[in-house]
Amino acid sequence: MAKSQKRLGEILIEKGLITEAQLHDALLEQRVSDGFIGKILVNKGLITTKDLMEALSEQFGIPLIDIKNQHINMELARKFSTSLILDHKCFPLKEDEYTVTIAIINPLNAVAISKIEEEAYPRKVNLVLVLEEDIEKVIQNYRQYISQSIQRLLRKKPE
Repeated sequence: MAKSQKRLGEILIEKGLITEAQLHDALLEQRVSDGFIGKILVNKGLITTKDLMEALSEQFGIPLIDIKNQHINMELARKFSTSLILDHKCFPLKEDEYTVTIAIINPLNAVAISKIEEEAYPRKVNLVLVLEEDIEKVIQNYRQYISQSIQRLLRKKPE
């Protein structure tokens, strides 16, 4: 799926989620705050996070998935840096010989996407969008998994 030529505000208006006046007000606020327009609209209570992610999915041509229904392979996650996972909130979901699928929450995070591509090389990266609260739960489980792995290693007695 290719990136849409439409701006986020246009997509939200077409979907009937906001009015032109609401978009105009949010754009004025954006000039002052320098924040993301989508976050401003969510913070104003005009759209939900899910509405925002669906519109970003359409805008960037990146599928939005429900990560709660995905099998999470913690061993795959160990192949990627903790910085990528914890700081950038990106999580590897599956891989094969040629590709790796990574869940992200912000398709505008060029630093994270560059880091994903660097760490996945030579495999091709397939990005999918997920809700931030869902990836937070996966990351929490990842932290527990790593902690338990460290505890197991510490309990092993040297021979």
